[in-house]
Amino acid sequence: MIFGYARISSKSQNLSRQIKELEEYGCDRIFHEKQSGKDFDRPIYQEMRSKMRFGDVLVVHDLSRFGRNKKQILEEWKNLAEEEIDIVVLNMPILDTRKYKELEGVGQLVSDIVLTLLSWMVDEERERIRTAQREGIEIAKKLGKFKGGKKRYYKDAKGKNRVIYDEVVRCLKENVSVMDIHRKTGLSRNTIYSIKRENEITETT
Repeated sequence: MIFGYARISSKSQNLSRQIKELEEYGCDRIFHEKQSGKDFDRPIYQEMRSKMRFGDVLVVHDLSRFGRNKKQILEEWKNLAEEEIDIVVLNMPILDTRKYKELEGVGQLVSDIVLTLLSWMVDEERERIRTAQREGIEIAKKLGKFKGGKKRYYKDAKGKNRVIYDEVVRCLKENVSVMDIHRKTGLSRNTIYSIKRENEITETT
């Protein structure tokens, strides 16, 4: 039997395109769900796996629909191979395990290719997210909408925050180490260094 599996991570995404491709491929049964791909503890995926047997085929649109944790993907891929369940990745024709049944050792090579490709995909996605975040911040700054984190400890702070700020400044002027100030006040070292820079306090020897 040919099983199709479609997955999206959020309700704002759409399953239609994946399902259409799986139908056109000729899948006998199609399972789909809206779940994160961080692991394989997904109810619909596990339901599908419980029905799969020797000689079945699992079809997915791409590796990211299969999952996003590269270590777990490789483990699941090997589990399927051990159960003699074939895997087809539609947008990567090389990832069709049925092609390698007669070629000794190639199955392991394919698994290695999967891991390499997935690593690349994950890195690329993370870089795209970082780039988008940087671009979004730059645009917000230009529009005057980016405020950054709100400071709690500064010279015009009120109440307890002002007391702590003044204590940090006093300690810095007395050359108390940043680590000791951190232990005394509970403030992060980054916050203390920020206060130090703002006051241009230099240590004397």
